[in-house]
Amino acid sequence: EVQLVESGGGLVQAGGSLRLSCAASGFSVDDYTIGWYRQPPRKVREGVSCLSPRDGIPNYADSVKGRSTMSTDNAKNTVYLQMNSLKPEDTGIYFCGATKNTDYSGSYYLDYYGMDYWGKGTLVTVSS
Repeated sequence: EVQLVESGGGLVQAGGSLRLSCAASGFSVDDYTIGWYRQPPRKVREGVSCLSPRDGIPNYADSVKGRSTMSTDNAKNTVYLQMNSLKPEDTGIYFCGATKNTDYSGSYYLDYYGMDYWGKGTLVTVSS
């Protein structure tokens, strides 16, 4: 059974940092395209960072570029999103998604919501 379980969210002051984790089971993260997405309050879900085996290079939304780093630990089958210099507008539920589609580089999947699997999300709240 495929599962994605996010963790690491919480309440943090602006300027702080968080590391989100996405523990995968039932498949290998290095064989799938993995993405981090977020849903701010009263807004639609948006792509934050995606990594495709097509090129192996993490891609980031402009809103988090320079402040975030996506990485994988294949031994733990876990994907991470390190977020620094957090802003109140980073507040939202952060989801991890995975798809067998690896046809494109990671940037394509920032606007792609047809992931095969989704986690339940972890809440990030950044106070001003």
